[in-house]
Amino acid sequence: MAFALPALAIPAAPVAAASPLGLPRFAAVLMDADTNEILFAEQATAIRHPASITKVMTLYLVFDALDAGRLRLDDRVVMSPYATSQRPSKLGLGVGQSLSVADAISVVAVKSANDVAVALAEKVGGTEENFARLMTARARQLGMRQTVFANASGLPNPAHFTSAQDIAILSAAMIRNHPTRYRCFSEQVFSYGRLRMANHNKLLGNVSGVDGIKTGFTNDSGFTLTASAVRNGRRLIAVVMGSPSGWQRDKDVTSLLNAGFTALDMRRNGSVEDMPALLASSGFVLNRSLRSAPRIAAVDIEEGDGE
Repeated sequence: MAFALPALAIPAAPVAAASPLGLPRFAAVLMDADTNEILFAEQATAIRHPASITKVMTLYLVFDALDAGRLRLDDRVVMSPYATSQRPSKLGLGVGQSLSVADAISVVAVKSANDVAVALAEKVGGTEENFARLMTARARQLGMRQTVFANASGLPNPAHFTSAQDIAILSAAMIRNHPTRYRCFSEQVFSYGRLRMANHNKLLGNVSGVDGIKTGFTNDSGFTLTASAVRNGRRLIAVVMGSPSGWQRDKDVTSLLNAGFTALDMRRNGSVEDMPALLASSGFVLNRSLRSAPRIAAVDIEEGDGE
């Protein structure tokens, strides 16, 4: 099933090509999802590689297709030779095997499976290349100005990039425009046949109010995470990109959320918040992009399984 595509050029590049950005670099954004106010930003619009956070947009387009009636949850997603050739993380189905759209959504959200993300892209867009054009077009419609998508998975490609601010915009749009379907990002565990998959987002169930959204890792991107949480009826979105480890990334996102909710509480009580002081007290290191960055160890497995 292929749909009409906007005329939008995506530069071709080999998947294994080196990133033109050099070493991964830190970027962070804390945003009030209700007002779109940026409460904290460091290198917010600098170009970064999103890794598996890409799959938030992949699923956004799948949800658009479901809402429009072009796709059904019980439709079958067939694994093509190209989809099965993707690097891990992957589900591992063989060529010609299939799974339902409903199962594919959960596998992508929880397992971060690159093979299933590509199969979904082919289901919706005909080819992954065409689907990537749809992704970029939707990004522009949402106000994402630093983003170009070249694939549905987030595997390394120098023509595939975004910014922390754009990821915050995407996360807010997912929650706002697909509130019911967004719940797939809250699944801590998903079982497919005999395979039991645990969500790579370790903040779920461990940090108050967190109900999503997506982790990622490649050697080009470093450890990335966009997370959202609700406390006292208010929702915040925290994005960290280019972290040297999953542990540091999770710690930074937790600190951003805690400081942000404290700031909102202070405002509610008539006080004026000092975000740098609140972040420092929560353990967040300021001006990270100006410091000597810790080396990110290269790993053989990309996207999720390496986390």
